[in-house]
Amino acid sequence: MAVKKETTKAAPSLKKRVAAKKTTAKESKEVIVLNPTELAIKTIVEAIQDKKGKNVCTLDLTGIGTSICDHFVICNADSTPNVLAIADNIEEEMIVKCNTKVVRQQGKENAFWIIMDYSDIVVHIFQTEYREFYRLEDLWADAVKKTYEEE
Repeated sequence: MAVKKETTKAAPSLKKRVAAKKTTAKESKEVIVLNPTELAIKTIVEAIQDKKGKNVCTLDLTGIGTSICDHFVICNADSTPNVLAIADNIEEEMIVKCNTKVVRQQGKENAFWIIMDYSDIVVHIFQTEYREFYRLEDLWADAVKKTYEEE
């Protein structure tokens, strides 16, 4: 009986993964015309769903005069590694599909609640118990809420 030798490969760097995704994106034939904000929200939501984010919703804050941005995208995950994976995937997909880098982000140190600022869009990635505790959607109850089905 032959014994298989296991080898481990180092994960490719962010630049290599982004370059590979750019190549695949160029080969795609899908053509949908969206404004930049709609494209960014769609990209963020898909990136969250790709990494099994739960309870994904967006809040349209444009009708609220005191808001700091135009849209919130909110989701949760059950573990620290999942929260980090979602944040990393959003960052990569936004570079590839929208040519946009995150302006600032906070929370990756402990991954209980990661906030990613894309100027007009702010993404909140919670661990489940923190989302239930802070109830961000209730604080912005005047905003138009859109929920996304889990894939």
